[in-house]
Amino acid sequence: MESYLNQNFDVKAKHSSEEALEKWRNLCGVVKNPKRRFRFTANLSKRYEAAAMRRTNQEKLRIAVLVSKAAFQFISGVAPSDYTVPEEVKVAGFNICADELGSIVESHDVKKLKFHGSVDGLACKLNASPTEGLSTTDPSHLSQRQDLFGINKFAESEFKSFWPFVWEALQDMTLMILGVCAFVSLIVGIATEGWPKGSHDGLGIVASILLVVFVTATSDYRQSLQFRDLDKEKKKITVQVTRNGFRQKMSIYELLPGDVVHLGIGDQVPADGLFLSGFSVVIDESSLTGESEPVMVNAENPFLLSGTKVQDGSCKMMVTTVGMRTQWGKLMATLTEGGDDETPLQVKLNGVATIIGKIGLFFAVVTFAVLVQGMFMRKLSMKTHWIWSGDEALELLEYFAIAVTIVVVAVPEGLPLAVTLSLAFAMKKMMNDKALVRHLAACETMGSATTICSDKTGTLTTNHMTVVKSCICMSVQDVANSNGGSLRSEIPESAVKLLVQSIFNNTGGEVVVNKLGKTEILGSPTETAILELGLSLGGKFQEERKSCKVVKVEPFNSTRKRMGVVIELPEGGGRLRAHTKGASEIVLAACDKVVNSSGEVVPLDEESVNYLNVKINEFANEALRTLCLAYMDLENGFSPDEAIPASGFTCVGIVGIKDPVRPGVKESVELCRRAGITVRMVTGDNINTAKAIARECGILTDDGIAIEGPVFREKSQEELLELIPKIQVMARSSPMDKHTLVKQLRTTFDEVVAVTGDGTNDAPALHEADIGLAMGIAGTEVAKESADVIILDDNFSTIVTVAKWGRSVYINIQKFVQFQLTVNVVALIVNFSSACLTGSAPLTAVQLLWVNMIMDTLGALALATEPPNNELMKRLPVGRRGNFITNAMWRNILGQSVYQFIVIWFLQAKGKSVFGLDGPDSTLMLNTLIFNCFVFCQVFNEISSREMEEIDVFKGILDNYVFVVVISATVFFQIIIIEFLGTFASTTPLTLVQWIFSIFIGFLGMPIAAGLKTIPV
Repeated sequence: MESYLNQNFDVKAKHSSEEALEKWRNLCGVVKNPKRRFRFTANLSKRYEAAAMRRTNQEKLRIAVLVSKAAFQFISGVAPSDYTVPEEVKVAGFNICADELGSIVESHDVKKLKFHGSVDGLACKLNASPTEGLSTTDPSHLSQRQDLFGINKFAESEFKSFWPFVWEALQDMTLMILGVCAFVSLIVGIATEGWPKGSHDGLGIVASILLVVFVTATSDYRQSLQFRDLDKEKKKITVQVTRNGFRQKMSIYELLPGDVVHLGIGDQVPADGLFLSGFSVVIDESSLTGESEPVMVNAENPFLLSGTKVQDGSCKMMVTTVGMRTQWGKLMATLTEGGDDETPLQVKLNGVATIIGKIGLFFAVVTFAVLVQGMFMRKLSMKTHWIWSGDEALELLEYFAIAVTIVVVAVPEGLPLAVTLSLAFAMKKMMNDKALVRHLAACETMGSATTICSDKTGTLTTNHMTVVKSCICMSVQDVANSNGGSLRSEIPESAVKLLVQSIFNNTGGEVVVNKLGKTEILGSPTETAILELGLSLGGKFQEERKSCKVVKVEPFNSTRKRMGVVIELPEGGGRLRAHTKGASEIVLAACDKVVNSSGEVVPLDEESVNYLNVKINEFANEALRTLCLAYMDLENGFSPDEAIPASGFTCVGIVGIKDPVRPGVKESVELCRRAGITVRMVTGDNINTAKAIARECGILTDDGIAIEGPVFREKSQEELLELIPKIQVMARSSPMDKHTLVKQLRTTFDEVVAVTGDGTNDAPALHEADIGLAMGIAGTEVAKESADVIILDDNFSTIVTVAKWGRSVYINIQKFVQFQLTVNVVALIVNFSSACLTGSAPLTAVQLLWVNMIMDTLGALALATEPPNNELMKRLPVGRRGNFITNAMWRNILGQSVYQFIVIWFLQAKGKSVFGLDGPDSTLMLNTLIFNCFVFCQVFNEISSREMEEIDVFKGILDNYVFVVVISATVFFQIIIIEFLGTFASTTPLTLVQWIFSIFIGFLGMPIAAGLKTIPV
């Protein structure tokens, strides 16, 4: 079976082709309820629609760019436009409507933009300020703006109430056939036996169908509520916005035309807009158009489209068009309907359901044929084959109902749906544990993970950074134990000015005054630490920024490992100075001069270089992150089109930043090691800092290797084969080093790899990995979009929790499959063999429907929602090649099936004599006893299925209240069915001895299951 499933029902956890998704759908047969079975699979037609929309967007933009280029040649002769402001827009106090605004950006219409007075003119017409943003002090004005220009949300399909799920559950083909059988049974029964006696069989089937439908619909509705909550979490995206003169964080769904948005590397453009100011802005429009070539955005090409990504640089933009008025809004509405890819387990279990369904259908047809043949042979022997009574018609109908119900039981529709139930439950719980799952398949795959490649900063460490040591002007100071005044007094005044100028101008952060009038530092933890140092030296951020004019900015990226700025100095005369900061050894290598303890610039000789390198290593060995600050006066002038020089700088100083290891990380790493998961640290930091932190976390062991990215890059394939298994730390790595490591681990070593990432450049590695884990706090939108799971608290311990939940999901589904296949096998064989040998079936349609509900919806609820325990992390991971239905599962399934079959056959053959049953009701009494024993066998088998290898199945049973409730409800309703609903369910009340016997037979399955687990496979 496993090889057939791998051949025909095998899809990747990520990036499956449309052909693979189509293939398994076409192979799926014997589907009782397609609407329900395929509810959580991708809507391929909607995806094709979205792809067509992308191609249209690409063509539109290509034409728009060509037109705008042509327009530049004639821009001076722009004729006044015939645009007139609609009356309702004028009344609201605006001078431009939403359609006109939308057409300017979407069509890249330079002529229209010029006509409306460029960006400043549009801001004026929108009653907004390019510097202060929108004013929202008047609520009525805000609602008018929303009414006229729309809100920044895209259309979504309406959330379904409970009743559509009931209707979907009713679409089950076999239930509909049974409903028809019940209707005919009612008509024939009432016609032959009168009311109410003749209606009992028909009403019994109707009641069973309704019970199945309502229990199924309730389970499906609860799942949909869980997915809705998760969708809400996925959409919580915030951006930095200037509104009412203050910079603040705001949800992208609150944006309105006129808002001023701050964008940086890795941000997604939240709405259509126009460039206000910024440097080196490169935009990736592939998500909207499919075009991979990045686009430069500046004052000449100011158009920014919603859904595109900032690949490089930073800027301010003014929002012009929001929500469904943008192309991204329309595309997202279609993409949302396309849904998530189905998971490998969902597809595999659809394959299992198809195989067993076909077998079940065959058995059902044969069972019906055998029963009908027996009836005809009986009538032939009695010479009554031409005479038919109402009772005989009802008997024939009952045979048909039994055959249909065998199909109900035999086709395990619940298998693929149990995957969704388990995943929905796990995702909801993981959300509480600070992990947001973006792709369902990640839950499954994480359970098989064999390697975790983790970042250092913010994941293994707290990401709360402070400058604790410095070596400024060749003099070491302990910043942590001194205040800013004492530090300032030890540094020459000229060097302090240089340092403050460098810190406040060469930064991606900002010092602002918030609404409460307090000073607030915005930016990454590293920038915050450096800006705090600048403020402690007595620097004034706003004064420093206003005194210097910025000419060029090169933002930090993980390839260059440094950032730079060129400024025009305030003294006049057009003097230019470049500042740079970044990885200490890289920036120091670019320096040929240094500021000495007297504040003089002197040549950087070998002795000074050695001294500074010693200090860098000392700081790094104390687990400090080191940065070097340097400057250069540009005597020969500078053009903004040029790159900032790469050498010839003067070193001002080195700072050591403390970023403590997170509490609990060492224990989590040790837990991973016991669970067979290798943890590797991949960082851009200095190798000594990385090694110190790795040792503190327990990642770097005596037999492990720490290597630098540039060294790793130079290795041949043969050397990598020997080296990679030993690598525990990779320092000074580039994004491509990380990608290469992940690819090698996945392809050459067949590992299942989880990778963490926070920056834009981590996207390739996150995309390549089996499970991409993005950081929720430090992560950029680009990283989050490439990831499968977002770690909301950026904590390594949460990654271990995700692994634990992944294992739990995988094993829970295995438990449910083992339980359901056992019921399938026994129910099929019992009814089939009984029909063949005795000419009647011991389990009626109503009874089989009840059994189906126990094994399907209730069984999935009980077993597929088992919470994880610490024992899970003591097992080795399944890895990439593990079989889903294991030998141990087959052993348990076959052992239990044989036991249950022997018991039921013994009762059928000897039951009447053992219990002394005689008289007209003896067969009904025996069939009731068989039914009761069969159900209690399933109840105790469900308990045994909690563990597939362990003998103690009661451990932690009370922690899963759902399991306890399901088992209790099953037993309670079984008592009701036997004792009080005999007329409808074809049962009769049992004696106390018979009840004890039924429970004992069920219970006896548990020691047998325990014995089976001792058999090695």
